Order: sequence, then C-alpha cells, then structure tokens
Amino acid sequence: MKYSVIAVATATFLATAGLSSPALATGKMTCEAGPQSGWKTQAELKADLIKKGWTIKKSKIDGGCYEVYGTTPEGDRVEAYFHPVSLEKLLVSRRGEILFRKK
Repeated sequence: MKYSVIAVATATFLATAGLSSPALATGKMTCEAGPQSGWKTQAELKADLIKKGWTIKKSKIDGGCYEVYGTTPEGDRVEAYFHPVSLEKLLVSRRGEILFRKK
C-alpha cells in the first residue's frame, strides 16, 4: 500500500505535536511561578503541611505547581496543588470532587 508524502508528513506532525506539551501535566492547575530558583522547596511545603496536621504520601511538580498526594487533618485522602513561591493552597480534590479552589 502506498502512502502519499503529504499523508505521511501530516501523520508525523500530529504524532510529534503531542510531545511538545509539558510532561505529565494533568491540566488541573497551572502556576506562573517564574524560575525554579525563586521557589521555596518541596521540603518546606511538606514541613508546613505536616505542622498543620497533613500526612504526605507523595509530592511532585505538575504544571509549574507543587502537587501533593496526602491526607488532610480532617482525614480526607486528597490531591492538592500549592503555589511554589508562596506555598499558598490553590486546589484540593478528592476522587474528582473539588473540596477547595482558590478564587
């Protein structure tokens, strides 16, 4: 079966276009936080949350924000997003349900 050059080029473009998006970003939250050299550390965020009664299972960078998986002081197992410069809470969700969203 022969494929036209245009069809192959189009398929190649479409296949690689998806690779230009940020790796593993979920799209739930994005932060315009500037360069990482100005960010507070994930360790600082974890320490602050633990002091507030959270249990932290995992944290990572997603969409330029800190994404945390853990348990709130109220006992909810959540996924939460925090601004990496201010460590301000931006979004907290549980199994697709939004528990908190900063306005």
